[in-house]
Amino acid sequence: MEQDLVAILALTFAALLIILAVGLRVIALGVIPGNRKPSTGMAWLLLILIDPFLGFLFFLTFGRIRVGGKRMQRQAEARAAISEPAAALHLAYDASGQRPAYRTVFALNERLGALPVTDGNEVQLWPDYYGVIDEMAAEVDRAQSHVHAEFYITAWDEVTDPLFQAMIRATERGVAVRFLFDHLGSRGLPVYKDMLKRLDQTDIEYHPMLPIQPLKGTWRRPDLRNHRKLLVVDGSVGFTGSLNMTERGYNKPKNHKLGREWVELMVRLEGPVVGALNAVFASDWYVETGEVVDLVAVHGEPDARDTEVFDVPCQIIPSGPGIVAENNLRMFTALIYAANDRISLTSPYFVPDESLLYAVTTAAQRGVDVELFVSEVSDQFMVGHAQASYYRALLEAGVRIYQYPAPLILHSKHFTIDDDVAVVGSSNMDLRSFALNFEISLLMPDPNVVTKMREVEDSYRALSKELTLEEWKQRPARKKYVDNVMRLSAALQ
Repeated sequence: MEQDLVAILALTFAALLIILAVGLRVIALGVIPGNRKPSTGMAWLLLILIDPFLGFLFFLTFGRIRVGGKRMQRQAEARAAISEPAAALHLAYDASGQRPAYRTVFALNERLGALPVTDGNEVQLWPDYYGVIDEMAAEVDRAQSHVHAEFYITAWDEVTDPLFQAMIRATERGVAVRFLFDHLGSRGLPVYKDMLKRLDQTDIEYHPMLPIQPLKGTWRRPDLRNHRKLLVVDGSVGFTGSLNMTERGYNKPKNHKLGREWVELMVRLEGPVVGALNAVFASDWYVETGEVVDLVAVHGEPDARDTEVFDVPCQIIPSGPGIVAENNLRMFTALIYAANDRISLTSPYFVPDESLLYAVTTAAQRGVDVELFVSEVSDQFMVGHAQASYYRALLEAGVRIYQYPAPLILHSKHFTIDDDVAVVGSSNMDLRSFALNFEISLLMPDPNVVTKMREVEDSYRALSKELTLEEWKQRPARKKYVDNVMRLSAALQ
């Protein structure tokens, strides 16, 4: 009798599990595709159809791009606050000399990102990793009012120490120094705890961005990141680009053993565009602290340099969750479709969605010279394999792929369109940067800046090896299999 009861309970439990599994699959069919790209919806559905329990658990954790009600409210308030003073940033830029296709992109960026094109800016490219850190420290040493620093990954090490010491000296002069870094992005470095202890001994006001601290009541989707990199001094000089505030091997013994070092590109800016850069920092500071920052600029003596480009129109484009969906992707695809002659793309993680892949391959197929610079070996297993799964389609379309030699990691993020437009920033051309990361991009529709960018691109090409379609077809089947699996996982957003 007792054995019969156990058997009945076991059968009942099994039946309930089957019913629940079927029910979860049916629910998923009607819920998952809503307001998602078809590829993303299909990836989640496949995972749930394979294992509905584990699949739904992953979906509830990683499938909804939410940053919390309070944070969303603050982001909306910050966006409104940016829009109000944006008019003060303009210098009546006359875009009539630009191609109509570019003018529509300027309007798109302002409509979705709130910041206009500003004219009369000075631009200097900085591909020198150590040199730009020293340059930022020198600017901080000249600060009179405020220093605003925001970097995705931050470490206080022998390379970044000059910048930290400059910030400490600034606080001793009465300068307000505010510093933001991504919580999980920086926490992964071995020197993270030591950095916090050292910061606590200074008057630098710092806050982690997007913190996950369940015991303090802060929780969100765990794979969201603030990926921006920027520094503003007195509202008159700014820097942005791809560089994280750490030494070139990210303080990881494995990287040092392999000789793995990161290659970056930063931009030094003067002019009204720095006000826009400062506004992005102020919005992030407000979201994290609830504190409104005074953005009054203090202008020092002009510092003309031989390598600068003058009178450059510039536009800052912030993007990320809470901003109109994937506005950086919309800008990228619009500019690529506008190209007539040449496109040069540099992205360490190139994992495009369908719209970007079609834009790039269509450009090549309609006769535009398209080149893509990537690293020979990726520092991230899953992303590297997902990226590789797109190479055949790119090569067959006529895109020329150049692989920057290992063990170096080409981490800079930029592209140029014809001889007209350059874009530099923190955003990769991948699904994460479009949907999950807070990013910042700088649009510069200026032929002289493109000429300077050509020098950077030429230096990459001189060191890189071109990948051919014939060579790529010879890859082992096991690698192709892993590539395709990782491509599917990349769509899980």
